[in-house]
Amino acid sequence: MGRCRQCNIEILDHTQMCPLCKCVIEEDKSENSYPDIRFRVRKLNLVVRIFLFAAILTEALLIYINWNFYSEIHWSIISGAGFAYLYFVAKFALLNDNAGYRSKFLALTIFGVLYVILIDYVIGYHGWSVNFVLPGGLLFIDAFILFVMFFNRRNWQSYIMLEIFMIFFSAIPLVLMWLDIVTETFISGLAFAVSVLLFLGTVIIGDRRARSELKRRFHVR
Repeated sequence: MGRCRQCNIEILDHTQMCPLCKCVIEEDKSENSYPDIRFRVRKLNLVVRIFLFAAILTEALLIYINWNFYSEIHWSIISGAGFAYLYFVAKFALLNDNAGYRSKFLALTIFGVLYVILIDYVIGYHGWSVNFVLPGGLLFIDAFILFVMFFNRRNWQSYIMLEIFMIFFSAIPLVLMWLDIVTETFISGLAFAVSVLLFLGTVIIGDRRARSELKRRFHVR
């Protein structure tokens, strides 16, 4: 679309001359324009690839230093896992538009907890990761579910499946307690109880909408 300043009319055709006065028309820049999203994504992908290359080189150097000068503790595993986690954050959380915010938050929190457990294991394993960080991460996810349900009250029933998943996931510390891996029982039991109560509260308070959502999810008539 162009505009002739002499005639003060808009030209819809793709032409460079005004059909009335034969003057050169100017491009009308007043219309809404949208940013080139693909260009921004390409730039972000380039930054991520540069980071990946730099991380590989840095990790190779750290492995060499670790194995030749400080071989008592394999701390290069921690740095390598940290680089991998940052790369996962960039690719999955920043550049992946297909996954929703719930999937991103859940995945980043779970992998973050696993990364902390790895740190505990590499430095000698003192059990603080499974005793406190693991159930603490579960409580953090439950708090996130409650938060988004409150601010998305019109569609709160869509979080029921995530609550069911959290019940099974919160049972992992209980299994670890049975295997004598988890020694601090209170916070692990609290995480499981909160997950169960959150689901029961949603079903009881939600009443018909909650039951309809469960029937729809499990294909029950």
